[in-house]
Amino acid sequence: MNWRFEDTGFRPGTFNMEYDEALAASVMQGLTAPTVRVYGWDPNAISLGWSQSTDEIDLQKATKEGVDVVRRPTGGRAIFHSDEVTYSVVMPSHGKKVMSVYDDISRVLVCGLRKLGVDAKLEKRQPYFPSEYVKPSSAACFTSAARYEIQVNGKKLVGSAQRRYSTGNGVEIVLQHGSILLSGDHQRIVEFLNISDVEKTDIQSELKKKTIDLSSVLGRRVEFDEVVESLRAGFEEAWNITF
Repeated sequence: MNWRFEDTGFRPGTFNMEYDEALAASVMQGLTAPTVRVYGWDPNAISLGWSQSTDEIDLQKATKEGVDVVRRPTGGRAIFHSDEVTYSVVMPSHGKKVMSVYDDISRVLVCGLRKLGVDAKLEKRQPYFPSEYVKPSSAACFTSAARYEIQVNGKKLVGSAQRRYSTGNGVEIVLQHGSILLSGDHQRIVEFLNISDVEKTDIQSELKKKTIDLSSVLGRRVEFDEVVESLRAGFEEAWNITF
């Protein structure tokens, strides 16, 4: 297949989510080649999983602080998007199941991250999410790791979600996107959750214990552009493609 690589820079939350959906529609119609896209968020944003209630977020506080609140076309829970590289991959499923595609994409991301000197690994276990989602901490995406998500030293570095679109002739188009943390800004999600102060303290502690970011891993400030360059090289090497 021919592949496209696109860096759309730093955009508002609504643009970012609508662009991913538009890419999926364009690939589904055969108008666009399979695409790897990277992007950032300006202003900062909170994205909610497709079926997550907005009641879990303090919308008034978000508005006051200039933080966008948007809904992702994919599942999962709330993420505070600030200092990160967000990726999306839009491509045909080629008959592969959800977890198989997760595995494929995660291995590519690991390849790219290792070019930065990051000893990234894949999570092997799969939580039972119905029981996870009844916990107060479940409102924040990064408090749990699904199978094939990327970790360093047992802590979650990349959170991803996937959706599939049917073309009607048996072909499925995959949209998978996720956040690669550059710093600990993702922990600010706690400030915007509609929960008690005690629960906020507990979730803050859980996020510190369960998550990690590239700057902490490498002991230096890691910039958006260098991660993008490494990811692009990782995709080309792992999948033997040229963008």
